Amino acid sequence: MFVNDSARAGALPSRSCHHQAMLTLPAQEAHVSAARHLTADLLECWRVPESERDSAVLIVDELAANAAQYGHERMTLLLVLDDGTLQIVVTDSGTAVEHDRHEAAPDEHGRGTGIVASLALSTEVHQTCGGREVRACLRCSA
Repeated sequence: MFVNDSARAGALPSRSCHHQAMLTLPAQEAHVSAARHLTADLLECWRVPESERDSAVLIVDELAANAAQYGHERMTLLLVLDDGTLQIVVTDSGTAVEHDRHEAAPDEHGRGTGIVASLALSTEVHQTCGGREVRACLRCSA
């Protein structure tokens, strides 16, 4: 795990702080809780208010669960808190192909992306040379 807490050059450390953490795990359902717990613990340390922290943890849970389901080898969680904005980036070694929603009952799968979209200010999905990258952006008053 990589964690970086540093004040930006020229800024007062108490007013503008940049926090960043990265965690890479096998793309397996058993590791989704590690991503969720890391997010909760770090955001608490970074003094993100509880309601915003809860939204971020839910987003991480949904994105990590998708990465575990559709990624083939690994998933990486990147959290960047800067100037009141939290960037959540989850990458995996899968593809950004739309999956067949008829594989499971509607009440079992398919709600995660809607939850993420409703909680985040913005979301993006990109196919990279190594897999898929999903970004969600939240306002955080840390």
